[in-house]
Amino acid sequence: MKKINFLFGVHCHQPIGNFDHIFEEAYNKAYLPFIKAIEKHPRIKISVHYSGELYDWFNANKPEYMDLLRKLVDRGQVEVMTGGYYEPIIPIIPDDDKLGQIRMESDFIQDNFKVKPRGMWLTERIWEPNLPKVLSEAGVEYVTVDDYHFISAGLSQDKLLGHYVTEEDGKCIKVFPINKMLRYLVPFQLPERTIEYLKSIASEDGRGAAILADDGEKFGVWPGTHKWVHEDGYLENFLNKLDENSSWIDFLTFSEYIDLYPPKGRIYLPTASYFEMMEWSLLKDAGIMMERIVDELKRQGRFEEYSRFFKGGFFRNFFVKYPESNNMHKKMLYVSGRVQELKKKKAAAKGKQKKGMLDKATKELYMGQCNCAYWHGIFGGLYLNYLRHAVYEHLIKSENEVDRIVHGKRRFIDLKVTDFDKDGMEEILVSNNDISLYISPSYGGSIFEIDYKPKAFNIVDTLARREESYHHKVKGAIASGSSKDVQSIHEGMKAKQKDLHKYLVYDWHRRLSLLDHFLAPDTDIDKFSSASYKELGDFTVEPFSNTVKKKKDEVTVILSREGKVNGSPVKVEKEISLSAGKSAINIDYRVTNLGKERASFWFGVEFNFSMLAGNAPDRYYNIHGTELQDKNIGSKGETSDVKSLEVIDDWSGFGVSLGMSAPSSVWRFPIETVSQSEEGFEKNYQSSVVFPNWKIDLSPGEAWSAKLVLAIEGR
Repeated sequence: MKKINFLFGVHCHQPIGNFDHIFEEAYNKAYLPFIKAIEKHPRIKISVHYSGELYDWFNANKPEYMDLLRKLVDRGQVEVMTGGYYEPIIPIIPDDDKLGQIRMESDFIQDNFKVKPRGMWLTERIWEPNLPKVLSEAGVEYVTVDDYHFISAGLSQDKLLGHYVTEEDGKCIKVFPINKMLRYLVPFQLPERTIEYLKSIASEDGRGAAILADDGEKFGVWPGTHKWVHEDGYLENFLNKLDENSSWIDFLTFSEYIDLYPPKGRIYLPTASYFEMMEWSLLKDAGIMMERIVDELKRQGRFEEYSRFFKGGFFRNFFVKYPESNNMHKKMLYVSGRVQELKKKKAAAKGKQKKGMLDKATKELYMGQCNCAYWHGIFGGLYLNYLRHAVYEHLIKSENEVDRIVHGKRRFIDLKVTDFDKDGMEEILVSNNDISLYISPSYGGSIFEIDYKPKAFNIVDTLARREESYHHKVKGAIASGSSKDVQSIHEGMKAKQKDLHKYLVYDWHRRLSLLDHFLAPDTDIDKFSSASYKELGDFTVEPFSNTVKKKKDEVTVILSREGKVNGSPVKVEKEISLSAGKSAINIDYRVTNLGKERASFWFGVEFNFSMLAGNAPDRYYNIHGTELQDKNIGSKGETSDVKSLEVIDDWSGFGVSLGMSAPSSVWRFPIETVSQSEEGFEKNYQSSVVFPNWKIDLSPGEAWSAKLVLAIEGR
């Protein structure tokens, strides 16, 4: 009789920063009913992985679930796999953090389940060839990756019914190829289809392995799956079918299979992830092209032919595709470096209190490494501002602990000039007890991060509107008048399909603060907000020269650029100062006409403020002397003769004020993006643009100046 070994793995995860009701929904719709169904079929064995944030949530909210897991582990039905505790993309974090995150989860498993984990769930199955060495050092014996990894290395599908061994620097681990066919069959096709497939790959010697390891959320959280999997009985029917065919299907955990059967050989895998991730990580032009090719090949039923030969994506190119993701990643590396520096200088962190601070800094750093906000695909959360905020929140909290260890309760002002974002150009980082200020001289002399430390909040955390490969589907649906592909799930997307089109506008620059604009006479707020205006100057994204001055209690950054405005030579200077003990940034502007003729300019300074929700009643504008009809920070409008305004976030408990020595016209409007998730198309609020602007008239050699004060205070 032909036989097959069935290795069934399930991975469950919720992002750091996700809402509690999402955890609760996932628990009730997927996690609990799945594990209770497994309990009723003791012959069927599974290997499970839960991310640390889920373990934390279970312990705090559902301790009975942990009891059930312990019961299944004790009876040998469930194997528990380790991973990075807070679900980081393992290759993109420093080696010390790789080891720390994996050991943190392995220790948790040993403490709670009294077993030492042998295998590891590799986040998003993102593999890089240098992993075996560090994983082996962390005590990992095996990992699961996609069969796509092996196919990319040149193996055919019939060679993938087992595990292989790979190494780096002589350190070995075993790798299992997850079967793509099983990923697509379970739980989406009738159980009989899976049984038929298992029969087709069974062999006389019975040594082969049918390997399935995939997201637990597919069993009840994905759209439509709860009804199909649980209410309509798919899962129970599937488990019954497996039981009925147990005479030729052997149920093993991954570790049991390793103990019974030797590796099929040695393999060296290229950099890879699952096929869809490889496609999502393609840079813009290739991504748009590939999306259309895939759609056509799917239509022709030839998708397998394409995926068999497709190569090109690389996860790290998300940091090229989305500079906002790169900013988070490099912030993480920077904070990790500060934490590791203290760990190496043990004297700097000696004493019980400082050790506690360093342990907290490490935990907060690890939480800030949670992967979901660093990328975008059907499942990635880069477009979700609350997930990005969670990353920054924990990284800022980690850095706050480092500052307490280094500076104690003293007032301080720190300065660091470094290539922060790793683009070959230096950035300027200024920090005191309340604010961290990140300045990019090479990108318009802009401010790309402002951390308000008391609330661990980056108030410049936003995302530019950019064309995505799937936007052609939205445009096609709008053009055809079909609403089939345009689904409504988040705020504003309950509008009719015709309303989508106005959100499909694309920015030509990053949405930062202190970006300088010179406008054409016909510009209005509609043209400016939709990025369809004419920029007359060459200052917005061009490099500024810089000089940095540090006194005992103050750092001043002087930025200067001589450029052209509609052909006329102009000099823009801006001086940014931050003092110890102050939560206010002083900005002095000077615009000089370098030409030989009198000239008129329409000059404005762009600020972006992100307060997480555009239409919440506890996030609003105050413009002194003006009663706004719509105060929400998601509103759009123009106000004249403004000397000061406030952007208030009562939900987070702080406010941002902007004062101007020269009264200005102020435009305000939201940045809103259209992205795709597993449920359809979403409109997401990203930030609010505040744009003070002045019309100035200058004689040759004459200069216009203004002082701006950006202050942040708790409420």
